[in-house]
Amino acid sequence: MLVLGYSSRNIACSAVKAGYNVYAIDAFCDMDLKENTVACQSLLTNEDIDIKDIDKKTILELIDNFDVYPDAIVLGSGFEELDLGDQSCNILNNDPVTMKQVSDKSFLAEELESLRIPHPRSGNVEEADEIGYPLMVKPKCAGGGRLNRIAHNEDDLNAILENIPELDPTLTSGDIMVQEFLSGFPASVSLMADGSRAVPIAANEQLIGVPWLSGLPFAYCGNITPYRTPYTQKMYEISEKIASEFGLIGSNGVDFLLTDTGPVVIEVNARLQGSLDTVEMATGLNLFELHVQSFDGILPENTPEICQYAIRAVVYADKNVTVDRSFYENIRAESIADIPAPGYEALPDDPITSIVAAGTTREDVMEKALNITYMLRNLP
Repeated sequence: MLVLGYSSRNIACSAVKAGYNVYAIDAFCDMDLKENTVACQSLLTNEDIDIKDIDKKTILELIDNFDVYPDAIVLGSGFEELDLGDQSCNILNNDPVTMKQVSDKSFLAEELESLRIPHPRSGNVEEADEIGYPLMVKPKCAGGGRLNRIAHNEDDLNAILENIPELDPTLTSGDIMVQEFLSGFPASVSLMADGSRAVPIAANEQLIGVPWLSGLPFAYCGNITPYRTPYTQKMYEISEKIASEFGLIGSNGVDFLLTDTGPVVIEVNARLQGSLDTVEMATGLNLFELHVQSFDGILPENTPEICQYAIRAVVYADKNVTVDRSFYENIRAESIADIPAPGYEALPDDPITSIVAAGTTREDVMEKALNITYMLRNLP
């Protein structure tokens, strides 16, 4: 099994637990990814390459570098739209056309409107005045929330548009959209689908822009599973409807904002998601195996019971950080995943590692994550 993604550790480790011989290609090649796979290769073959410039030819060359050809490939974050349909192995993902549609937030907004599913009013930058301020300004596709900004007026919007090329030179104004700004609590639903049916697996609290984890106001900082809310059943119903309408297959996720008027759909992640760790820990299921089975039309009979709370907290650098021997000595006894390789250099706002922990209550797992984060922040 080959796992390909910007960050693939959680998918690869789940696949290993399911009994597969796993090969991986990703940007980080973290220590725990290397330890759990037969072989791992880095997407960043030299310092000058930008991950967004990596094309299909480069990916095929990396695959050829392995001493075996995979029986199946699973595409993770950053490569969901890669078309490998001409390869002789199974591609266990939604087809590239579907992926492109659901990943495009502008297209998704139009579809949600036709389905009468609540969502923020969205449009191109030119439609900002029509939608009304304040606005959320974000890339149309992907981003992990790192580039999301709030514009309170036209001057804010222009300043953000001028600044975006400095943050990501590959983006132009045409790649940016504006969205009605709504207040609420971020959440998600993880579900398994077979192209026509879908079964919700869990509702998750999303950790977005958490100050003690990241200095970016809307950066994805992880999840807590479960998220117990009166809106859970409604989120399940909306997620099932979206999966059915788009013909989604495998593991998929729907992101929500829980507002005073109910759940509002923000985006769809039609692939294995960052919440994989916490969902598995909270339910005791192996999501990779369920993902594989869904391509044979096999789905869980019901939404599983929750057996404990689980957290994944992504710690971002608040200053220039170089991982050295003292880092490994201090984390040896801690619940850490995405363990960076020796010499890894993180600039401010770059991810360093993830804290994963389980407990009997939300407060329990939050306290564990806070304590470990405090320790990491105070390493010499």
